[in-house]
Amino acid sequence: MPENDPWEYSLYIPNDLRAVTVSRRTLRLILTMHGLIRLVDVAELLATELVSNAVRHTKGPAALRVRWSPPGTLRIGAWDADPEPPEPPVVFGPTEELEERRGLELVRACADGWGWHPLARHGNRGKYVWCELAAG
Repeated sequence: MPENDPWEYSLYIPNDLRAVTVSRRTLRLILTMHGLIRLVDVAELLATELVSNAVRHTKGPAALRVRWSPPGTLRIGAWDADPEPPEPPVVFGPTEELEERRGLELVRACADGWGWHPLARHGNRGKYVWCELAAG
């Protein structure tokens, strides 16, 4: 049974595609240790898309943030140093096979909610793209 107390983890990652795998495996461990194994597969997919976008489409560092809010909401987010908004999700037709820009459509389709907001802190700018999964 998942904990009833909130928790949050942040993993700061370099601009390196290997960070996507590190983030995915770290997320799996976090969710397993907190008794949320039933969310792992979808959460890994969502985190992979968010972190991959942060690493592929920006030049600076990034971060994965995972937050549990009782009674049952898991928020997964990726921060990056680029303040530009993410490209809107592409709605696919039955014959489309786009490699690019499909990530946020997967996030929109698999998450219970998603969004983004700009960030400004200590003179640094960037954005935070997030999604949520309901555990119940």
